[in-house]
Amino acid sequence: MKIYHNPRCSKSRQGLAILQDSKVDFEIVEYLKTPLTETDIKELVAKLNIDPIDLVRKNEAIWKEKFKGKELSHEEVIKAMAEYPKLIERPIVVHKDKAVIGRPPEKIISII
Repeated sequence: MKIYHNPRCSKSRQGLAILQDSKVDFEIVEYLKTPLTETDIKELVAKLNIDPIDLVRKNEAIWKEKFKGKELSHEEVIKAMAEYPKLIERPIVVHKDKAVIGRPPEKIISII
């Protein structure tokens, strides 16, 4: 099990606490320190079973300044998240071939 985590995000910290309380083994990936590749993001999107745009934090300043209002392909959205990891929604918990965005954090329980 793996959590893509941003320690500065309260929802991400709540998600991490759920995993810690569950006593399962998991790996923490601080994706702002260790950015995801485009391939990583494609795999996450597939495991989440969503379109790439649904993984974007659309209220981030970077999104508003550079991308808002533009028609972007899936590839372009993935490229934007790889270039600007702050755009990736968090936390994301992956277990085998499934993943869930922990918003609200209680959604993480469904994958444990």
